[in-house]
Amino acid sequence: MSEKIGIIGAMDEEIELLLAGMKNVDKVTKAGIQYIQGEYQGKSVVLCKSGVGKVNAAVTTQILIDSFEVAVVLFTGVAGAVHPDLNIGDIVISSECLQHDMDVSPLGFARGVIPYQETSVFKADNRLIALAEQACNHLGEGSYKVGRVLSGDQFIASVEQVGWFYEHLNGACVEMEGAAVAQACYMNGTPFVVIRSMSDKADGSAHANFADFTVTSSRRSHAILDYMLENF
Repeated sequence: MSEKIGIIGAMDEEIELLLAGMKNVDKVTKAGIQYIQGEYQGKSVVLCKSGVGKVNAAVTTQILIDSFEVAVVLFTGVAGAVHPDLNIGDIVISSECLQHDMDVSPLGFARGVIPYQETSVFKADNRLIALAEQACNHLGEGSYKVGRVLSGDQFIASVEQVGWFYEHLNGACVEMEGAAVAQACYMNGTPFVVIRSMSDKADGSAHANFADFTVTSSRRSHAILDYMLENF
């Protein structure tokens, strides 16, 4: 596979391990975001940190596609578990992404539906999903699920919200960027997958979990991406 690969993380912890393994690095800044071009595992990659939230994620993704002409986009990072079987350190591979904070229900649209648009559920690429699953099975530590990633510009810390997201939106995990990346990729016909490691249970205990587990979870996400890039 010879395509240029775009890799996005939302935080430093989510990209620094990948950056350490890159060669022939060239850095370019666009819209205040640093894009790091180089080679990783012999593959041509463009690595960047989007920053937190859907707008940052969408802008970052569009620049990757327009300015760097990436053929696929991989998003890595941490998330809060929504599916009751997921524990801290487990992995969610996106089957699809949905914006949970898109709410035009007073006009009769279901929660998550973007009005007057062809779709509001953005499906990940089957080949990338299969490669991520292969990586998880190869590493063999912890468990993973392929499921729906919910995104919104909110840090979720409510047991009631988590339950609602699982029951009504069929969410596996919740975070703040994936669906924006997914929508930008969908609009450009660019294959993507989101890989999230659970740093907390999105249940109000994040203050005790998030800082401690972000680094550990990021390491597991890195191991998965490392395997995927080796086997592209």
